[in-house]
Amino acid sequence: MSLLPVVVLSAVVLSIAYVTYGRFLARLLRLDPNKPTPAVEFNDGVDFEPIEPKFLLSQHFSAIAAAGPIVGPILAGVWFGWVPALIWILIGCIFIGGVHDLTSLTASIRHKARSIAEVVRDHMTRRSYLLFLSFVWIALVYIIVAFTDLTASAFIGMIPMENNVEVLGGGIATSSLMYLVLPIVMGLLLRYTKLSLNWATAIFLPLVGVSIWAGQLLPFQLESFLPTPTGFDDPAALTNVVNDNARRIWDVLLLGYCLVAGLLPVWLLLQPRGHLGGYFLYVALAGGMLGLMFGGQPIEYPAFIGMEGRNGMSLVPMLFITIACGACSGFHSLICSGTTSKQLAKETDAKTIGYGAMLLEGMVAIVSLCCVMVLAQDAKVFFRPDGTLAPKANLIYALGIGQFLEVLGVDPKFAVSFALMAFTTFIYDTLDVCTRLGRYIIQELTGWHNRFGRWLGTTLTAGAPLFFLLQPGVDANGKPLRPIWESFWALFGASNQLLAALTLLGVTVWLWRTRGERWVWFVTGIPTVLMYVMSTWALVSMTWPKFFDKAGSFAAPREVVPWIGVVLLALAALMLIEAIIVLTGGRSSTPPQTGKLPAAVPT
Repeated sequence: MSLLPVVVLSAVVLSIAYVTYGRFLARLLRLDPNKPTPAVEFNDGVDFEPIEPKFLLSQHFSAIAAAGPIVGPILAGVWFGWVPALIWILIGCIFIGGVHDLTSLTASIRHKARSIAEVVRDHMTRRSYLLFLSFVWIALVYIIVAFTDLTASAFIGMIPMENNVEVLGGGIATSSLMYLVLPIVMGLLLRYTKLSLNWATAIFLPLVGVSIWAGQLLPFQLESFLPTPTGFDDPAALTNVVNDNARRIWDVLLLGYCLVAGLLPVWLLLQPRGHLGGYFLYVALAGGMLGLMFGGQPIEYPAFIGMEGRNGMSLVPMLFITIACGACSGFHSLICSGTTSKQLAKETDAKTIGYGAMLLEGMVAIVSLCCVMVLAQDAKVFFRPDGTLAPKANLIYALGIGQFLEVLGVDPKFAVSFALMAFTTFIYDTLDVCTRLGRYIIQELTGWHNRFGRWLGTTLTAGAPLFFLLQPGVDANGKPLRPIWESFWALFGASNQLLAALTLLGVTVWLWRTRGERWVWFVTGIPTVLMYVMSTWALVSMTWPKFFDKAGSFAAPREVVPWIGVVLLALAALMLIEAIIVLTGGRSSTPPQTGKLPAAVPT
């Protein structure tokens, strides 16, 4: 069977959903193009600034898509087969993920662009607000840890591919550094000259291509500048130790980038880099689909592995939390209510930005899944050198996209470099936005909206991941340990989906209290229940065994990750109790705040 029918049918289903269900949701939410948005009302040129829908779509799309809809579907496809992954991506995007994004964005703009946590405070209780903020901040730290380490791992060593192409990790690092300079120059030109967005795009997009080409010619191999450790007779062990040292240095440098990026005005880096990053997604998506259409690649991977996956875990609930962003993501509510709502020019743009971008992300997830479908079950990219199953998501994506682009006549090495660079670019967008959102949360909790609050919030958010990222990635003998990002992915997926459930819970309370119509229970209520049950089930199944030894006796784990899982479960349970009390009339909610400026306006 060819990939083509799968891709075409998926694109048709998502397109129909946008026209029909998207229009239905916009009508239910009563989106009004004449109602002034917070971006217009509070325009300050720093955090609040209305921009064109196509510009905002690129920025929002690149921020929400990132590596989530790539890594999740690839891992789920490898572990469980491509059919269950495809079904959940389509259903999740249309009826849960898209609804989650659109309603959280609408809730934010209807509350002066305040965060979804403050919407919860207005319509539930202050305790719910504090619980939600605490949960969100922990989830943001998890996201930064996983994505920072994933990026750093792509910057080191030689990356051999199954198509006999070798890519230098240092070349990806060089291209990434060059790419980070381009949006700053673009932002300055757009701000202080008469250069139009269209001309800026026409100038800087080709320069991005130049940076990809130049990266492999001028690789920055950080590991070659580090001192050689002593005491290792095995060359492979020595290489592992050096690469791990380089990985940790890159982790620190990337967190330094997060620190700086989280403090810069949105027009200087966030908006232009998001715009260019959006085109990366568009090109990768369009190029991948064209290659699929004209390549005629057959499906090699099994459609269904079984109720127990190749990783030994159950299909239900692990499929739901593994795919994560490819079908639904609580992280998106932070983007919608943290940055996007502050830049939305018209309410009616919310359908395109909120619902449409989620469906586009679903298509990215499907193309990523296709990268698994073209590989045989025993492909070496699925395994470590010792033969254990450990799918390398970034390499699987690069290999697949490289094959699809090669059909269009693109040089294989450039195609793979482009895919790896695109993968890294998506993560940059997420790291930037996560740090900025973490700063907003600290400022909301402390009430410090001055310069000190900005620095404190950014420093805490970018600094906390250091505890995890500086842990060694090899043992005393130089043998690689489980990658840090891989250790965090499952817990990140569960907490991310649980965050989506809590967001939908808050939105359901808001809609019910302000509208009181039965459709609320079907449109947001059912997705709330499904996501809450699946995510808590997965989180418990991953956390509970860590507290018992092989004999079945209680044994407190030494690792911090299981304890954080317990904290997340407790926060989610307490917030559910708060929501039930409010909905049943047992306690009145906090009166909505009024005033000229929203409570979360950073200065």
